[in-house]
Amino acid sequence: MVVDAAGVGDEDVRRWAAGLEEIRTRISPHFARRDAHQRAMQYLRALVSPVERKNGWQLAEIAGDRTPYGMQHLLGRAVWEVDLVRDALQAYVVAHLGDAEGRLILDETSIPKKGTKSAGVNRQYCGSLGKRENCQVGVLLAYASPAGCAFIDRALYLPKAWTEDLERRREAGIPEEVPFATKPEIGRQMLERALDGGTPATWVLADEIYGGDYRLRACVEDRRCRYVLGVAANQYVWVGWEQQRVDAVIRNLAASDWIRLSCGDGTKGPRVYDWARVRLNSPVTGWERWALCRRSIAEPEDLAYSLVFVPRGTPLAEIVRAAGSRWHIEEAIAEAKGEVGLDHYEVRSWQGWYRHLTLALLAHAYLVVTRSMTAPNAAKGGVAYPTGATSLTAFRQRRDLAG
Repeated sequence: MVVDAAGVGDEDVRRWAAGLEEIRTRISPHFARRDAHQRAMQYLRALVSPVERKNGWQLAEIAGDRTPYGMQHLLGRAVWEVDLVRDALQAYVVAHLGDAEGRLILDETSIPKKGTKSAGVNRQYCGSLGKRENCQVGVLLAYASPAGCAFIDRALYLPKAWTEDLERRREAGIPEEVPFATKPEIGRQMLERALDGGTPATWVLADEIYGGDYRLRACVEDRRCRYVLGVAANQYVWVGWEQQRVDAVIRNLAASDWIRLSCGDGTKGPRVYDWARVRLNSPVTGWERWALCRRSIAEPEDLAYSLVFVPRGTPLAEIVRAAGSRWHIEEAIAEAKGEVGLDHYEVRSWQGWYRHLTLALLAHAYLVVTRSMTAPNAAKGGVAYPTGATSLTAFRQRRDLAG
């Protein structure tokens, strides 16, 4: 292998270039005109560049344009099928990261926005700020495997205030056929698309926003897929002939019912908690339902509850490891915002949001996939992006993407 002055092999640089070429081939059928397809590839290259702010002007500058109008046209008026590009994204991720032990992980991301014109913007809980604020909320579905974690679906949550305001919908370009849907309903639709489409997944993971919805749980159970889904303390469950709150069920456990286990490594080493579970009623032959509780060692009053659906005899340690892997999506969201400008868009329309999010998630997947090939010893199930003098740096420099 030839190595340049920075210690980077030409073979690695070729992998980065080949990855972009594969994406070009996968998405090209979904653009009506060649110039729109070329512009989308310029957009992707600009998103993976090291420029700090990925807004229209900066992306245009990376592409060699004097104005942002070309990029704005791509997100607004150009003719291309964004949902088919999403399908190509899913196929790309599965082709490279697909594994029989794969995990589908649901979560959401909030993006603060000023004004009232951006599609779906509303005063609602903004996770990035930790309080209620004017923001947009996007529901995301990620796929995680030993090779890495990347996104395969996205949807903009549309609050009820928007579904009832026809003029506001028209101004934001929201199609008339788009109804109000809760976040769990959106998440269920995403899971159905992924599982019915053959995505290889053993586990489904999500927090209590999604785990508390019985229809989402039924969707996963019907497909005989395992899950660990967070629920609130007041979630009711069936134990024998009695329906009880999940916190009451756990409260009745003896000290000997708790087991100390690690649910995976974090930035500061193993994430160790005390864990306990209680068997629940299950109508599915050969499968078990459990109520699972995680208790902080340092703060024993800090409890988190989940519902579990697994094949009979599944060890608690295996369930705990699966529960811990839900945090990969939080890491991936932070990476997508920091590396490819997931939240840097300046569009207001429904279509613009979907187009930017889809291309940003495709750019993120490209980095994850190529990183998994150029750094096979990267952390399992997560993404470690190259920094400093690496193959990505060299590729950017050779393709004039240094910013």
